[in-house]
Amino acid sequence: MKNIESLFDLSGKVAVVTGGGDGIGRASCEILAAAGASVIVSDLSIEKAQKTAEIIKNAGGSATATVCNVLHQEDLVKLIDFAVKTYGTINILVNNAGIGGGGRENPYNIERDYVERIYAINVFAPWQLSKLVAGYMKESGYGSIINITSMSSVNNDPNIAIYGSSKAALNHMASNLAFDYGPMGIRINNVGPGATRTKALSTVLTPEIEKKMLAHTPIQRLGEVEDIAGAVLYFASPVSAWVSGQTLMVNGGGVQTLS
Repeated sequence: MKNIESLFDLSGKVAVVTGGGDGIGRASCEILAAAGASVIVSDLSIEKAQKTAEIIKNAGGSATATVCNVLHQEDLVKLIDFAVKTYGTINILVNNAGIGGGGRENPYNIERDYVERIYAINVFAPWQLSKLVAGYMKESGYGSIINITSMSSVNNDPNIAIYGSSKAALNHMASNLAFDYGPMGIRINNVGPGATRTKALSTVLTPEIEKKMLAHTPIQRLGEVEDIAGAVLYFASPVSAWVSGQTLMVNGGGVQTLS
């Protein structure tokens, strides 16, 4: 049996995290760096990405910030090229950047361009980035892809059909890509956050909604970004070496919905 430290040791590994400027993305960058990985922090806001990188460096870790708009395919290519030029390879990819949700998608008030944008960011970008990193992961002999999905992918709620279905697509995509990437020595898994205290949740959370959520949550609190990052570390680390194609819901044991 390996010692505990080695099972979670990411020394010498290189991680790329999208949407790493704050929230779950920042927490994921921090925990991966604390485990020894060198982290490429990418975000739409270079200022936010630099702040995350600064936090990691101040804690003794290794990180480099870069800007990336995952809506643009050329940015995805540049991100991976930048990571390889900076650290030599890529071993871990965290597809965290995403948009939508919050119960704002009245089906009569949204148009096709909105749907296409949601799917481009939430589904196409993770697919494309996974494709771009696969060769480097195979060559390095270590590969773990982690998608941040959502409880909305399995919940039923009004005004959230597009976001929820995009995250459901991400779940199913990973379970199938596991068969494509497994022979290459690459694992791909999903982390599905329940209601987690982020800036995005704060825009819709009220005391009444929180009370309803906790009524169906055995662990009587909402999630923190560190809770989600812990699951990211599990999938990124050697401890999960025989785990692929899975979606782990991190939700306090319950179901949180906005209605």
